[in-house]
Amino acid sequence: MSMFHSFNISASGMSAERYRMDIMAENLANANTTRTKDGTPYRRKVVTFEERPENARTFSSFLGSASSRFQGQGVRVGKVVEDTWTQMNMVYDPAHPDADENGYVTYSNVNSITEMTNLIDASRAYEANATAFNASKSIAMKGLEMAQ
Repeated sequence: MSMFHSFNISASGMSAERYRMDIMAENLANANTTRTKDGTPYRRKVVTFEERPENARTFSSFLGSASSRFQGQGVRVGKVVEDTWTQMNMVYDPAHPDADENGYVTYSNVNSITEMTNLIDASRAYEANATAFNASKSIAMKGLEMAQ
């Protein structure tokens, strides 16, 4: 295993968590959106992760020391799906332009509390990956100091 392998794993985790935070920010920004381009209310988006395949091109491969024998090449965003399992919010507001014939407006299924909790979770995961990256960097620097 090359010393850059752990850098790759931590960096992939940071990238995936950053993307997850971006999607959650989009969800929060659209929490009160009643009409999208297709005329329906905004649906919450959820990010799923998956393990990066073993043949993923790593940083160490650019230095000529990559090997495909390693397990666990990090993480990547698998897909972003719309949340169809959570009910949309129905609010009685007959004066709203998007109200139906009964006076109800269908708002997005974004729950601000859930999104903020998930945002804290993603932030902590990002910090954990950054800490692991810095620890790996410290080990690599100590190794270089010892080689002098």
